[in-house]
Amino acid sequence: MPKFAIERRVPYSAERMFDLVADCEAYPRFLPHCAGLAVTGRGVEDGKEVLVADMTVAYGPARETFTTRDVLDRERLTIDVTYLDGPFRHFDSRWQFEPVDEDSSVVRFAVDYEIRSRVLAALAGPVIERSFRKFAEAFEARADDVYARAA
Repeated sequence: MPKFAIERRVPYSAERMFDLVADCEAYPRFLPHCAGLAVTGRGVEDGKEVLVADMTVAYGPARETFTTRDVLDRERLTIDVTYLDGPFRHFDSRWQFEPVDEDSSVVRFAVDYEIRSRVLAALAGPVIERSFRKFAEAFEARADDVYARAA
């Protein structure tokens, strides 16, 4: 089963990076291949915010929508994403935000996934890993844009 992980030190607090990633409704404005995102459910479980979201990913003429359950744990500075429905057999990801000091943090993003269709997996596998890398870079660029503007 394919896995992807990346770790980056960024010049923003862990709390700011958590807030940036937690704002999933903004993803279509900056995330490559994100053609749309709709939060279809919102609640609280065990003191953590829980979202159900539909994300549409477009690559050329191909479009796929998948549904996830996202658990935002502000106290632990983690966001866990669990797959509910779509083209994957499974898809789980985790964001971790570790404070380094008041103004910087280490951001970790890890994904474990398997595409349901073997044909689609063979075609899309290399593209998906490149996309995950671009996603991580897009969040860092978004932080530069949002937080540099706010300073």
